[in-house]
Amino acid sequence: KPMNLVMFLDAIDHVCRISRILRQPKGNALLLGVGGSGRQSLTRVAASIAQMSCMQIEISKGYGRDLWEEEMKKEPFKAGNK
Repeated sequence: KPMNLVMFLDAIDHVCRISRILRQPKGNALLLGVGGSGRQSLTRVAASIAQMSCMQIEISKGYGRDLWEEEMKKEPFKAGNK
């Protein structure tokens, strides 16, 4: 879905870094920052540039290792299909 974003130089730098990570074999990153800093939006932009999709885990009170393992079983099937 379309996003209305203002791209300033720092944001462009971060999109470039995330894009570089996504292009690497087995590339992964842990993005840290305060809420509202744009991690999710910039990651979606970088994934879109790479023609990839994003996955987001919703953690709730009953979320545990079993549910995490179940979600991780589904992802390898999507991983090779961009």
